[in-house]
Amino acid sequence: MPQIETVLGLVSTEDLGFTLCHEHVGTNAAGIRQIYPEFIDPGLEDQSVDALKQAREEGLKSIVDLTTIDLGRDIQLIRRVSERSGVQIIAATGNHLAVPRPFADVAPSVLSKLYIREIQVGIEGSDIRAGIIKVASDAGGVTQPQEVVLRAAALTHLETQTPISTHTWSPDKVGLQQIRILKEEGVDLTKVYIGHSNDDTDISYLHELIAHGVWVGLDRYPGGTRPGTPDWQERTAMVKQLIDEGYVGRLILSHDYSVPKARYGAKMQEERFRANPDGYNFITRNVLPRLLELGATPNDIDTMMIHNPRKFLEGR
Repeated sequence: MPQIETVLGLVSTEDLGFTLCHEHVGTNAAGIRQIYPEFIDPGLEDQSVDALKQAREEGLKSIVDLTTIDLGRDIQLIRRVSERSGVQIIAATGNHLAVPRPFADVAPSVLSKLYIREIQVGIEGSDIRAGIIKVASDAGGVTQPQEVVLRAAALTHLETQTPISTHTWSPDKVGLQQIRILKEEGVDLTKVYIGHSNDDTDISYLHELIAHGVWVGLDRYPGGTRPGTPDWQERTAMVKQLIDEGYVGRLILSHDYSVPKARYGAKMQEERFRANPDGYNFITRNVLPRLLELGATPNDIDTMMIHNPRKFLEGR
């Protein structure tokens, strides 16, 4: 039976259950929690635990936490949150958009050794191993430092067979640039998840992604936070269109949620809470009922929320 690393050790992929494939316990920036701890709300851990406990009560069993070093990853915090909430959490290696400056000056093989260590040995001096590789590019396309990270992620994948998950900006079709680079490095694209693919309503772009064989991450719920991006109902209508076109077997839904107390100040925290008061339960409470109203079946829901995440994380 295939297994995957979580922050509490190996679990059978059959036990992953209802899985959100692009989430965060809390995001900030590298070193903030260690050097300026007063900048991070001390209630972050408790709020994360409470939010995940609520989601667990409503059916959530696992999340993929795509918080990397440059997003302020705190692996011991993530482990405590998993222990206390009962939600299985898969941790990430790799990098987000704020690639450390020295990384841009080295060969991808240098970085891949760092990522491989976090997969095979442990993260931040612990025995907690990463179960996924994170890479990121945004508006304007893949920058030179981000290309180094993409190629390093490819080398890491080829060595470890660990799946790759990406952050993108769909209005610029950035996922296609990522695919080109990963393909050049010999990555099997069926083991790649192109995230944030629903920040516009260009269905032809999603068709292009699917044609390459990748998993399509429709993981910006509830959405509408960046100017001009679709709201959750528009995003959900697009999911239903893809289901009707026969693509349910390539779709994975998630939020890209991070608890408000990961950001400084009561005003910012309140703004983030208002943007999504349902937290990790937004999809369960809003999107899935809406899909059923539109004519999706319970089997469609299980495919996107249980079976597809498992297949992606198994690398098949």
